[in-house]
Amino acid sequence: MLTDAQCRNAVCPPQRKQARFSDAGGLYLQVSPAGSRRWFWKYRTGGVEKQLALGSYPEVSLTAARKARDVAKIEKSDGRDPVQARKLAKLKATAVASDTFKPTALEWFAKHESRWSSHYAIREKRNL
Repeated sequence: MLTDAQCRNAVCPPQRKQARFSDAGGLYLQVSPAGSRRWFWKYRTGGVEKQLALGSYPEVSLTAARKARDVAKIEKSDGRDPVQARKLAKLKATAVASDTFKPTALEWFAKHESRWSSHYAIREKRNL
């Protein structure tokens, strides 16, 4: 098990692409030669090994990374893939109600309506 001091002092040898420092339950700290430290949780789903990024080290502490790992383990035990659940949550967050076709189409129509004849404008609005 890692300690906070080990996380702070973790370095990657310059000849390697990355170094991994393991904690428990599949959690590890990945350190790059440039000095960036990121938390990952390694797990298996359907015989395929996957990893879930949990954040960068100074911003996400060791205890916070362990809590995030535990939450992801609970998701996995409920039958959901944590990576897919995160992607779905991200999509739901970006799909704002005003970002649908109707408001975008009406905005486009209002921008171009002044250049068209009234008959053409009516037909374009009907087509939208």
